[in-house]
Amino acid sequence: MSVAEQILQHVSSLSEAAQAEVLDFVEYLESKSDRSNWSEFSLTQAMRGMESEKELYSLKDIKA
Repeated sequence: MSVAEQILQHVSSLSEAAQAEVLDFVEYLESKSDRSNWSEFSLTQAMRGMESEKELYSLKDIKA
């Protein structure tokens, strides 16, 4: 039995209110995944072109 089938089996035995909670959680997980992808894209775009910039500091500038 697949994970989706197991989830469906469990959810179908829950009350309507509990099923709504499960749906809210699933939608939260989906949005979390979307935000992660967006954050990665945003960071990539922000860092674009920086590899060709001159370094302002070196390891010698770090003080213990």
